[in-house]
Amino acid sequence: MRFANLEQLIRLCEKEAVTIGQLMITEQAAETGKTDQQVILQMTEYYEVMKEAVHKGIESEMQPRSGLTGGDARRVHAHLQQGVPSLGEEACTAMAYALAVSEVNASMGRIIATPTAGSCGIIPGVFVSSQERFGWSDEHMVQGLFSAGAIGYVIANNSFVSGAEGGCQAEVGSAIGMAAGALVELRGGTPEQAVHAVGLALKNTLGLICDPVAGLVEIPCIVRNGFGAVTAMAAADMALAGIRSVIPSDEVIDVMLEVGSMMPEKHRETALGGLAQTPTGKRIMKELYEKEEG
Repeated sequence: MRFANLEQLIRLCEKEAVTIGQLMITEQAAETGKTDQQVILQMTEYYEVMKEAVHKGIESEMQPRSGLTGGDARRVHAHLQQGVPSLGEEACTAMAYALAVSEVNASMGRIIATPTAGSCGIIPGVFVSSQERFGWSDEHMVQGLFSAGAIGYVIANNSFVSGAEGGCQAEVGSAIGMAAGALVELRGGTPEQAVHAVGLALKNTLGLICDPVAGLVEIPCIVRNGFGAVTAMAAADMALAGIRSVIPSDEVIDVMLEVGSMMPEKHRETALGGLAQTPTGKRIMKELYEKEEG
């Protein structure tokens, strides 16, 4: 890739008068030796999987083997149908869709890791709900996915996207930043505004630990995806309104690396700390192990 950080990404886009998504298509094609059309087709297939997961999670009762979770997406969706939720229709829909994809993942369904399975609901939740609201084409959404991919590429190469390495800030936090920046671009914002959205989003998740109860990507992972979709939309609106990340987004990514590196191991996807080690978390883990052994 011709860019290693978000500042370089902005400058390239400005120099070539292209969006982040358009630039990433060119870069991805050069990196893989494929044509632009081939990489676009592959991303289109990924988006189809995302949409399928959203609808499956809303229309079907998801039943993870653990029995710990399932049905929350449909509960939120039903709440949405009953009246005007506190969040408003658009944000509540995104939240329901993000929960839906995460529940599909917990039920061993097919999802796209964006950037990981633990954060798989955030981008689909934001993208599919926004597409329905604004009537955007699939082609437009795919452009947005390339924008999210460029942002994720920078984060992954300068910090973490793995909860085992950097905590949940690396998984859910990265996905929120990717979704926020891409949504800015989908709504006609500039590359600079998109990058400010990334910084605004990431600052709000710094230090978030990874503490899955019983080691499963369910509690609290699923609800964090729901909250993450809403946060991404808020960050996008802030950036489109002209709010800037006072700390440059690349520096925020550097801080994510610093914080994650200093995070105790028990707070990095080991289920040895945080919510996993509360009395209820321990009881759930004990009951699950006894059920497996029985």
